[in-house]
Amino acid sequence: MKQEVTIRKMRVADIDAVMYVEKESFSTAWSEEIFKQELVENPYAHYFVIECNREIVGYVGIWIVFDDAQITNIAILPSQRGRKLGEQLFRHVFKYALIQGVRRLSLEVRKSNIVAQKLYRKFGLVAGGIRKQYYTDNQEDAIVMWVNINE
Repeated sequence: MKQEVTIRKMRVADIDAVMYVEKESFSTAWSEEIFKQELVENPYAHYFVIECNREIVGYVGIWIVFDDAQITNIAILPSQRGRKLGEQLFRHVFKYALIQGVRRLSLEVRKSNIVAQKLYRKFGLVAGGIRKQYYTDNQEDAIVMWVNINE
């Protein structure tokens, strides 16, 4: 059975489904309030969901300030990983950033998350530094990755 995959802007009505993805994906999850603030109050925030057969299975957030962009979060339900959905979602937000005139894109990734690092390298991101003890759940370091785009 072929799955219909779509990517669209996140809406406030999506928060319950996004919270499920969030809690399944991260040991320290964002709250519903944070997502609502991002969608309603933050003019720099842009969030997208990826759906399989109209069910939300992942999301990505990006802040765009002038020509700089920062990926805030990206997550795919653990049960849906390994199907290149994360790559589709990242490609979508990367293209979106290009259209918005972004020149630099950055993100933080766990030092242990080799799968994500490989994905980001496919899009030209390189390690640019370390944020020591960045993650509060286990004090793991974050690798800061970035790329110059739209040149």
